[in-house]
Amino acid sequence: MAVKSSEIAKAKRSSKLVEIMMRLVREKPMGTIGAVITLLLLLVGIFANYLAPYRVNDVHSTSILLAPSFRFLMGTDNLGRDVLSRVIFGARISVIVGLTATLIATSISTLIGILSAYIGGTFDLIVQRFVDAVMCIPSLIILMLLISILGAGMWQVIICLGIADGIAGTRMIRSLVINIKEDMYIQSAVAIGAPSRHIITQHILPNIWAPIIIIFSMTVPSVILAEAGLSFLGFGIPPPAPSWGGMLGGSAQRYMFQAPWMAFWPGFALALMVFGVSMFGDALRDLLDPRLRGSVGRYGSQNKLRRGGK
Repeated sequence: MAVKSSEIAKAKRSSKLVEIMMRLVREKPMGTIGAVITLLLLLVGIFANYLAPYRVNDVHSTSILLAPSFRFLMGTDNLGRDVLSRVIFGARISVIVGLTATLIATSISTLIGILSAYIGGTFDLIVQRFVDAVMCIPSLIILMLLISILGAGMWQVIICLGIADGIAGTRMIRSLVINIKEDMYIQSAVAIGAPSRHIITQHILPNIWAPIIIIFSMTVPSVILAEAGLSFLGFGIPPPAPSWGGMLGGSAQRYMFQAPWMAFWPGFALALMVFGVSMFGDALRDLLDPRLRGSVGRYGSQNKLRRGGK
């Protein structure tokens, strides 16, 4: 019976995922385009070693500042490096930073938000005043300060972005948990003496998974932009790592008019990734938001209307 019930649960989860993907394609064309862009850039980052025509820091001393051609499809930079190869490897950095930092930020937001809302009282007051103090300071200043302390590097940037965005995102999780904590099934679990760990993991977390997924998908583009901004200012991933933000600054600024492709292609790749992830996240928000689903969901309501309300 236990094996059969687990198989039924897996089948329900897979059918729900298929339903969400079908709704995404039917109801959200821009979200579908965003999902395709996100998936393609994710695959480019994963298989960068096989897709890039040259190694990331290969120097062609006789091909400095060459315009796009059949040999170098996106041209070369001031050191003779292939811009296309560096843009492809830059996708890997953006994917690693975006997903890892967002995972850290979402975990911190979920942990602090749930504990603050569930425990309440003095603990909640102290935590929220700390969050208010952090949010009063511009995030760029906090990030530059943290990186100055930890030092420049990809993992330092990931940790700083994860901590900064995680603290700022606790309020949304806290508000969700406060609303759920007043529901009757939570009060009933407390009344029968269920332990707090059981209530949090079995009753609260399952009811906020959809908003957490939405928060995760909406945080990724902001993290990617923050990393690009830090690298552009010289506080992010140091050269010769091919960060898109770093490629936009430094030598690209000096040679902008002589070799505009040095700044155009990294900027275009950055804009494309942010657009794709933002459109995909926005579509997921509309599909998973409990306030938009009702008892049968919007898709079910549309089918009911097509059947004449029967």
